[in-house]
Amino acid sequence: MRPVVFLSDFGLDDAFVGTCHAVLKRIAPGLDVIDLTHGIAPQQVLEGALALHDAAPYLPADAIVLAVVDPGVGSKRRAIAVRGADRRFYIGPDNGLLLLAAERAGPLFDVRELTDPRYRLDPAAATFHGRDVFAPAAAHLAAGVALAELGPSLDPSLLVRVEVPVPVVAPGLLRAVVVAVDRYGNLQLAAGVGDLVAAGFAPGTQVVVEPGGVAPTPPDAAGAAGAAGAANAPGPAQATVCRTFADVDPGALLVHEDSSGRLAVAVAGGSAARHLGLAAGAAVVLARPRG
Repeated sequence: MRPVVFLSDFGLDDAFVGTCHAVLKRIAPGLDVIDLTHGIAPQQVLEGALALHDAAPYLPADAIVLAVVDPGVGSKRRAIAVRGADRRFYIGPDNGLLLLAAERAGPLFDVRELTDPRYRLDPAAATFHGRDVFAPAAAHLAAGVALAELGPSLDPSLLVRVEVPVPVVAPGLLRAVVVAVDRYGNLQLAAGVGDLVAAGFAPGTQVVVEPGGVAPTPPDAAGAAGAAGAANAPGPAQATVCRTFADVDPGALLVHEDSSGRLAVAVAGGSAARHLGLAAGAAVVLARPRG
């Protein structure tokens, strides 16, 4: 039986995750369920999509991915199951959550809308499709039901896709959006090491971190989009571009490449989110010190 990998924004304070587990195992006894995370920030589809994308190379080759970050639950948004070029199944809402991972290895192999009443709970609540629609579909696939049985085929070009923010890079300046904050308070940015290089920030460089995009913007970057910063955020702080936390003193701010290959702003032994007063969706500017 194929394993199910489960990601959601349900958290662990309520019975949502456990109820989905119960539905999965009632339909497919003996099913192996891997809880990837249930700590995605509420309604943060992009954060969930990036987490799935980053985890995809490490999942079982035959995994059925059940992903639920679904602020549009009960609306006209479609419930879908897709088979990626990696031959895994991905099940969840049609809001872009699945596709960064499902298309990582190439174009989608097959897409189905989850409409067949045989493979959902009856009645299906308007606000808990994780339990009533997505978990049953995942369990039935694991038990051997063919993907084509779950519903009609969909054109992949009609599916919703998330937009990953694009960094603004100029000599001496890098502006990027925080796409996730982990439990340590590290700020993961929508930027990579290549963007640091393009900005001229080599390892060991001291940079000023400007919350909210308040640093001067070069003429060629004027007007670029960036998320708003947190209200009442502290002023600029100095950070070191380095490889890991141990390269700076405890409590110092650093910029490094995290395990996903993205840039992150962190505090050695502390929380960059708390230090800078920032959350997911905020803009961060790295700039050369003035003077």
